[in-house]
Amino acid sequence: MFASFTTCWLPAEDTFDLVINNGRVMDPATSLDAVRHLGIKDGRIAMISEAPLAGKQTLDASGYVVSPGFIDIHAHGQTTGDLQIKARDGVTTALDLETGVYPVAAWYRTMEGQAPIHYGATVGHITARFAAFHPGVEIGHWAVNRVKLTGLGANPDGANKPATDKELELMSKAIRQGLDEGALGVGFGINYTPAAEPAEIEAMFRIAAERKVPVFVHTRAFGIAAIREAIDTAKKTGAALHIVHIGSSAIGDMDEVLKLIDASKASGLDLTTEVYPYTAASTMLESAMFNPGWQDNLKISYGDLAWAATGERLTQKTFEEYRKEGGWVIIYMMKDANVEKAIAHPGVMIASDGVPFIDGKGHPRGAGTFARVLGHYSREKKLLPLMDALAKMTILPAKRLEAHVPMMKHKGRIAVGADADITVFDPAKIIDRATFEAPTTPSAGIAQVIVNGTFVVRDGELVKDARAGRAVRVTP
Repeated sequence: MFASFTTCWLPAEDTFDLVINNGRVMDPATSLDAVRHLGIKDGRIAMISEAPLAGKQTLDASGYVVSPGFIDIHAHGQTTGDLQIKARDGVTTALDLETGVYPVAAWYRTMEGQAPIHYGATVGHITARFAAFHPGVEIGHWAVNRVKLTGLGANPDGANKPATDKELELMSKAIRQGLDEGALGVGFGINYTPAAEPAEIEAMFRIAAERKVPVFVHTRAFGIAAIREAIDTAKKTGAALHIVHIGSSAIGDMDEVLKLIDASKASGLDLTTEVYPYTAASTMLESAMFNPGWQDNLKISYGDLAWAATGERLTQKTFEEYRKEGGWVIIYMMKDANVEKAIAHPGVMIASDGVPFIDGKGHPRGAGTFARVLGHYSREKKLLPLMDALAKMTILPAKRLEAHVPMMKHKGRIAVGADADITVFDPAKIIDRATFEAPTTPSAGIAQVIVNGTFVVRDGELVKDARAGRAVRVTP
């Protein structure tokens, strides 16, 4: 049974729009863990009370956790449908900070009125680079860019050709323009642009440092050497650094990588990282990640790749065929023990790296990441306490951004004046149900998801016409 509603229309001007009574309010920002009653008005939390409240609508959340809405800082799926799937996993804000977008203002315009939850993006180095190398080609949102849609072929110059001074100038201009248009930082997928030399990456890091925004980096390769390269470049330039999906980025070097990250932070580097709770990755087979040498980079072979559309494991023959066609593959490349170390490690955030679903196919991390951490790793495996798990998906990502994105100071916490982005879930039942065979299956145990005081998930069901999401953006 989900938490029940009553509707009580009161004439008073200061009546709350929505009241959530009797819930176990868990706020990692303050360590509050107690039964409280919330009054919501005009999209904000207006009161936190030890006594029940009354409002136009009243939700009895007895037996449920009432937490800040989950913040996914690595969410490639930015269509209405992808964001609806995320909402059913308790996500109220989904940001594409790794690969980002370009042009930035145009992308934000396409999202207006389309999003059930909050959205935003960095300016992407990949997209800026492609724009510099391929003038006139509309790149847009790189994560949904496919070879057959761009006509650039399987080995585009934008990924595989070193930049000239002219192209570096165009890239720099694009990055600056994107930041002027409100991008949340600068996103890098260096593994996808292998011809981008260290000097080029350093130059782009310097722009981020100058503008006082972080860089969000998929490293040049997998393992500690590439992670050390990113850290050294951040130290050299003074850029704040976020390393994405440390589970796959570190592969078998997890112990050493976590020690390096901790030591770098202790020395004063502004450095954060994240992990998704799966042992398989996913990306586009036509990307430069699968240029010759990919087996050594990923430490796998053909049979460790599965074609997302059918689930079939690849051979050399089908690898070559599908690489020409273009599409998503699932990459079985990690060990659960290493993923667990990252999930449990202090300060490591939870983020999905959820790729767009195409015809219902894709990676289950886009649908089940947050419920999987809370249900499987926290409750069942007792890998970390519930409060710690919630911190990794609420206040920690909010704090990563709030220094340069002021609106994030109002997200990721249960506090008077905070945005009414709230997830209500059953701690005994929350669990992921998405699988590689049925990757869009919604998570269980999530009763209500509220965005700006508006129900996006109500009594466990999607409110299909809800478009409560707003742009998360840096304003001048």
